[in-house]
Amino acid sequence: MSEHVAGVGAGPVTDRAGRPLRALNPFDAARGADAVPAAGPAPAARPRGFWSRPVVRVVGGALLPVLLLAVWHAVTTGGLVPPYQLPAPAAVWGAAGDLLARGDLQTHVAISVQRVLVGFVVGAGVGLVLGSLVGLSRAADVLLAPLLGAVRAVPSLAWVPLLILWLKIGEESKVTLIAIGAFFPVYTTVAAALRHVDPQLVEAGRAFGLRGVRLLQRVQLPAVLPSVLAGLRLALAQAWLFLVAAELIASSMGLGFLLNDSQQNGRVDRILLAIVLLALLGKLSDSLVALGERTLLRRYA
Repeated sequence: MSEHVAGVGAGPVTDRAGRPLRALNPFDAARGADAVPAAGPAPAARPRGFWSRPVVRVVGGALLPVLLLAVWHAVTTGGLVPPYQLPAPAAVWGAAGDLLARGDLQTHVAISVQRVLVGFVVGAGVGLVLGSLVGLSRAADVLLAPLLGAVRAVPSLAWVPLLILWLKIGEESKVTLIAIGAFFPVYTTVAAALRHVDPQLVEAGRAFGLRGVRLLQRVQLPAVLPSVLAGLRLALAQAWLFLVAAELIASSMGLGFLLNDSQQNGRVDRILLAIVLLALLGKLSDSLVALGERTLLRRYA
């Protein structure tokens, strides 16, 4: 016989050259220099498309805003629209410089950012808890989901008079309104995602002794991580949308106050400045969350 067959318990079955016989070693790990090569070469990495290149994304994303700015400049300097309706970009820049020199612009931005962040953290945290409860518990789904679905349909401005009566005109009423706006995107996405977690994945976690909160932390939340992060981005955008309504509650500072005060004083340049700042701050915060999202997905997804 050309092969040497080892006895039971003496090691793997090998041929004369000492190589393991694959047919007689079905549980061999196939590692090392003597392992049988794979059936074919590994597939090549998919080349990155033109529109996926970072430089193309940056330049392409800035192209339309620059074009709109150029059209805005041409329309206003050409006299097609009167300045009291649409000031030139230079007038808006001048309004920003005036507020900046007096120290008002920094205060407006800082207070608005603080309100958005606090309201976002509170609303997203409560949304994560209740969304997990509704997504995992049939009883909570039956008892809570209809009520929260009805409350979700209430417009943001409808909460303003009630919050003024309950929480007066301090920061609590403003932060609460922003938290309401940030709550529902997180609650909705987490509850819906947890309902569709693979049951076999949950059973595997239970087989390893995971129950309750540990099962949620170790198995279910990582399984729905993309949905949770998408809900957080929506919640942050919603927080910025609710900010203006929140700062209508007898506010004396903030970008929402700047909008309202400029409208009453006929300062269209400051109105446009506040809108541009809200857009820039919203995009910057979304980009920061998107950066964290990519990092977490690479690590856990």
